[in-house]
Amino acid sequence: MSLETQRKIAARVMKCGASRVWLDPERISDIEEAITAADIRRLVKDGAVRKEQKKGVSRSRKSKIARQKSRGRRKGHGSKKGSLSGGKKEWVKRIRVLRKMLREFRSQRRIENRTYRELYMKSKSGFFRSRGHLMTYMERNNLLKKAEEK
Repeated sequence: MSLETQRKIAARVMKCGASRVWLDPERISDIEEAITAADIRRLVKDGAVRKEQKKGVSRSRKSKIARQKSRGRRKGHGSKKGSLSGGKKEWVKRIRVLRKMLREFRSQRRIENRTYRELYMKSKSGFFRSRGHLMTYMERNNLLKKAEEK
C-alpha cells in the first residue's frame, strides 16, 4: 500500500518536491492504481492529488531586531566582532609625529610659542588626525610664518 512511486511521479509532474505532494486520503484506492504520469495528471485534474503551498520563513523576528538596532540597541560588548581599531599604539605613533613637527616649527621660528602651546593642546585632545590635517589647519588659520620673515 506504499504510495512512494505515485508521490515521486506526482512531484515530477507538478514540478515540486515529493514532500509538497498531497494525496487525498479518501481516494487512496484510485491513487494506488495510477502507475503512469498520465494517470497522475488525471488525478491532479480531479483534485485527488495536489501541490501544497511552500512554507515560508517568518521575518517578524528579523524586523523586530532591525527596529531595535535602528534605535541604537544591541550594541553591547557581546555584539562586537573583530579587533578594535586604533588603540594606544596608534595614538602614540600619531602624537609623537605631531609633537615632533610642532617642535621643529617652533625651533625654526615658523610658529610662535603661544601658537605652539595652542596647537600642542589641540593635538593632545585628538583634534588632528594626521600631519597633513595639522598643516592644513595651520595654513587655513594663517598660523605659519614664511621662511624669510623669521
